[in-house]
Amino acid sequence: MVQTQTATASVDNVINEVIKSVAEVEDVDPLELTPPLYEVIDPDALESLFANDRTLGKVIFKYSGCEVSVFSDGYISVKSHST
Repeated sequence: MVQTQTATASVDNVINEVIKSVAEVEDVDPLELTPPLYEVIDPDALESLFANDRTLGKVIFKYSGCEVSVFSDGYISVKSHST
């Protein structure tokens, strides 16, 4: 299992951090990830979900062979079980 975690990301950078983290775990260029993230989850919805500081929770989804967890405080965890 390969895993990476980011420091707290701002709401504006959540999508970029998810893409960057998944690419790091998969050891590929971010532009080579397939399918594009927008085909898996609505990027605008993900960013707006935690735009309110009072919202608590997390979103977990599968992307490019990884399990991605985005927490309301901006923390992002990416796990891959392919090694």
